[in-house]
Amino acid sequence: MILSPYLGFDGQCEEAFRFYQTVLNGQITAMIPFGETPAASAMPADKQNAIVHARMEFGGNVLMGGDAPPGVHTGTKGVCISLVINDEAEAERVFTALAEGGTIQMPFAQTFWAHRFGMATDRFGTPWMVNCETAA
Repeated sequence: MILSPYLGFDGQCEEAFRFYQTVLNGQITAMIPFGETPAASAMPADKQNAIVHARMEFGGNVLMGGDAPPGVHTGTKGVCISLVINDEAEAERVFTALAEGGTIQMPFAQTFWAHRFGMATDRFGTPWMVNCETAA
């Protein structure tokens, strides 16, 4: 069994996944626009390039997502995407990149449970936790 988070977007899925690909050293394996699927009728003509399904692999993980039809997206609530990165410099690089243009809820710093930990919501509205459990 594999757990794969599926992120919802309001028209920024492709931009977000291209960003995540860079930040997380991933590989996008699917980026399917609505207009190329039977679901095309769910989107207005000016939104046919919105993404019905995206898939990215990184570090043995899979992250998926898609754009909601107009007026359907309600944002991400009650969940964070948690990354465990035990190389401190890499963890800080990833946290800083994800936080840029977004909102930091907890700065990347030492905690009682981790060598370094931080929480941020990226500029696409996805909440992240970056956890560096041990010193390198």
